[in-house]
Amino acid sequence: MSLIDLIEEKVVKTPLESEDKPEVLRELVQILKDAGEIDDYDAVLKAVQEREDKQSTGLELGIAVPHCKSAAVTSLKFAMGIAPQGIDFDAMDGQPSKLFFLLVAAPDQPGPHVEALSEIAKLARSKAFCKALVAAENAQEVVELMQGE
Repeated sequence: MSLIDLIEEKVVKTPLESEDKPEVLRELVQILKDAGEIDDYDAVLKAVQEREDKQSTGLELGIAVPHCKSAAVTSLKFAMGIAPQGIDFDAMDGQPSKLFFLLVAAPDQPGPHVEALSEIAKLARSKAFCKALVAAENAQEVVELMQGE
């Protein structure tokens, strides 16, 4: 299963309303809850926060990939948020993050999780593509960009 299979307007939000890292995590998990992708908001949020406390998932070039494994899901769940203004996410390069890819995997299914992380890493290499995502007007445009890439 690839990201293209998981991306739908209901799991994409632009712009995010959050102003800091804890808010971003809550908002991304809420996107999954509102989309009907998860039932247990608290369990998923706790798993994401615990993973983030171990080491920041803020990468470089404005990309953050908060992720976790949680028994609250039976298959890989994905949400995407865009913060054009940038949010401090303790990124490796010290720059604000603008593109947030949340992955929540079932503990017994490492394959799809690793595959999705790999796909995000490939997307991140294209600065032009990342700029287009940040500039997207709405979720539909984000989905079209992701499916066209």
